[in-house]
Amino acid sequence: MAEIIQRDGTWAFDGTTVRITPGLHRSVPLFRQTYGEIAVPLEAISGVAFEPERKRGRLRMRLREGADPLLHATGGRLPDPADPYRLTVDVDRAGVAEYVAEEIRRSLLLDQIPKEPTKTYLLPGPPVPVSVRSSDGTVSFDGTRVRIDWADTSDRVKRATGPRIINVGDLVQVEWLPNSGYEDGFMRFVTRETSFSKLPPEKDPYALDLWGSTRRDLLTALVATAVTARLPHPSTREGLEYEQERPRLTSASVPPAADHHDVLLRRLRELGELHREGVLTDEEFAMTKAAVLRGF
Repeated sequence: MAEIIQRDGTWAFDGTTVRITPGLHRSVPLFRQTYGEIAVPLEAISGVAFEPERKRGRLRMRLREGADPLLHATGGRLPDPADPYRLTVDVDRAGVAEYVAEEIRRSLLLDQIPKEPTKTYLLPGPPVPVSVRSSDGTVSFDGTRVRIDWADTSDRVKRATGPRIINVGDLVQVEWLPNSGYEDGFMRFVTRETSFSKLPPEKDPYALDLWGSTRRDLLTALVATAVTARLPHPSTREGLEYEQERPRLTSASVPPAADHHDVLLRRLRELGELHREGVLTDEEFAMTKAAVLRGF
């Protein structure tokens, strides 16, 4: 067993798996603590290196392209401190870090692990159900459906459309950009019907506009990853044409016809008022109205 324990976390390698456990110190980002332990199989790793510095060093692991839904969902945009495949190492533990890195490299060589992209995810992503409260609303995922409940501070366009529910089978991909603290981020759920939408995130009823706490908004990557892990792997060409049968609604989940109709009319009236007041352009009104109708 090759192991290094630091305030930033622990890496333990048993010859087949690297177990990465985040540290509990307050300096460890909320995202890493929430994501929890990651078991990385040797076949998912393309390389590992220790980068020494004057006061501290860093262990960095590189994964094969396509192996991890987290890296695919975030597109390399996770801030360095939130990157679970990076470990800050105290200068007096540099020798241990080098030993761990060398043991992993030796196993990669002995097992002849290829560096080519994978054709399937080798890591599972976060467990479901998962729910995150962001600056624009609460997004939840139960493994089959995404639900967005808008916050009181969300744009009136979004609140007018009501909660957004999206079946996994309708999704093409999840687009995610973190809130940097200087520029807003977003998480957009792209379906076949909305793939050409030009609505900005703050008005798009299929997107969360991330503008508040960078620490908490970063947790939306949990949902983005959990959804991505259940979409067709990016290596498959047929991914964009993939169809999954929609879950059937039970009688208990279908609202009474009268309530259903009243809610629909109320939301359409609200949209009409926003359009007349100039809050919505003609294009925004048409797209949002279509989103409301699809939701019903």
